Amino acid sequence: MSAPGHPHVGVTQAFLGMPDALPKFQDAAKTALADPVLRRNLAHATSTIRAKRAAVVGELDNWEDLRLAAEAIKDRALQSLDQHLESFEANATAAGTTVHWARDAEEANRIVVDLVEAALEPGDRREVVKVKSMLTQEIELNEALAAAGIDAWETDLAELIVQLGKDWPSHILVPAIHRNRAEVREIFLEEMAAVGRPAPDDLTDEPRRLAEAARLHLREKFLRAKVAISGANFAVAETGSLVVVESEGNGRMCLTLPETLISVVGIEKILPSWRDLEVFLQVLPRSSTGERENPYTSIWTGPAAGDGPRRMHVVLVDNGRTDALADPVGRAALRCIRCSACLNVCPVYERAGGHSYGSIYPGPIGAVLTPQLRGTVSAVDRSLPYASSLCGACFDVCPVRIDIPSLLVHLRTKVVDDRRGGVPGPEAVAMRSASWVLADPRRFRTAARVAAAGGKTLRSKLFGARPMLRRLPWPAAAWSRTRDVPVPPTETFRQWWERTDGGRDEP
Repeated sequence: MSAPGHPHVGVTQAFLGMPDALPKFQDAAKTALADPVLRRNLAHATSTIRAKRAAVVGELDNWEDLRLAAEAIKDRALQSLDQHLESFEANATAAGTTVHWARDAEEANRIVVDLVEAALEPGDRREVVKVKSMLTQEIELNEALAAAGIDAWETDLAELIVQLGKDWPSHILVPAIHRNRAEVREIFLEEMAAVGRPAPDDLTDEPRRLAEAARLHLREKFLRAKVAISGANFAVAETGSLVVVESEGNGRMCLTLPETLISVVGIEKILPSWRDLEVFLQVLPRSSTGERENPYTSIWTGPAAGDGPRRMHVVLVDNGRTDALADPVGRAALRCIRCSACLNVCPVYERAGGHSYGSIYPGPIGAVLTPQLRGTVSAVDRSLPYASSLCGACFDVCPVRIDIPSLLVHLRTKVVDDRRGGVPGPEAVAMRSASWVLADPRRFRTAARVAAAGGKTLRSKLFGARPMLRRLPWPAAAWSRTRDVPVPPTETFRQWWERTDGGRDEP
């Protein structure tokens, strides 16, 4: 599905561009549950990251104070987002950066493609290197670049694995979390030679050897690229600065070697002041990689003569974010700093994997963010608010205290409200029937007696003392396929009450 000659993640982009073609979360999850290798990979990776996070968070006595501070800072930034964005533009422009505004994916892609075309001279290789690119995957930038004949090379190790494997990311922090080392080795051996320096013939699945093969493969791209495209973890309005935190050094190479740097940044990444950044440089690494601080923290404020890129551009992207901002409840999702802590503790994600969510943003945060950015028009987006057991573990670990369970319930309400007035589904029919029965005491008593009579028959003739029914007949079979249904009691509560004289034992 990739464009010929362009090994970007065509599968990812095609899926993101056509959510109507994707199955509902529940259907996609069934496929993932049937894959034992995927489940084993996910369980190992998420449990390892959870343990590391718990250890470094446990070192801080003021962790909850930091969470409260991070929540307050992000809320303050969102409440006056327009002012902070204008302040960022003014300060970045004063520092020599050119700021562009994009209302949606199409406009953002057009701006970036034009900037890349302007930066390349005749005879230059038509390529860019990329880092921190979740937003660029959201807007399908790689597709737009490929259509213009420009190769986009992912330089994060996990993103490289995904790209070479013609796959799509399944985790915010570790996009290739669904791949094990043996699979990575095969991908490198089969795919690297077609797009650059080949992997060594004697490559093993030892992590050190895999990292070395990736480093040598990427080094030639870093050294020759004239243009780099980055995202940003944070944008500081007070100074017009951008911040990228990473663990491998690939970001540092992208941000310093090319002549032109184009940063594609979501408008929600704004922090009001330089002082605010200090809080997030504590909570982000602990929540994401389980480290006290990131090995590489890059901060830049415009170009500098003789050091780094000569031209810097920032593209501020909306793409549905102001729609989310307009929702007093839903806007909390915009506090997200993409740490992935919620994915690593989510029992649903651990079993279903990231691809089941049909979005570049998987897991609990994807279940509340994606439907707000894309709307709830497609089946997959309508299903995402239900991709949770509402256990609350995601809120407990979120460094900016996003109450994801409450947002899920809020979005479920919106999904139901959006479908009012149309042809009712099976669930709506069942609920209306229950409402009709429960609205009248006589109907309720009759239904209870019928259920008790049915329960007595089932127990005496079919199941004996067995307390559960495994499957209900159609049309209730779809509901009971994933639930054990209790056999109805042999008497109603009212019958029991009368038989026991109000539930009291006489002396």
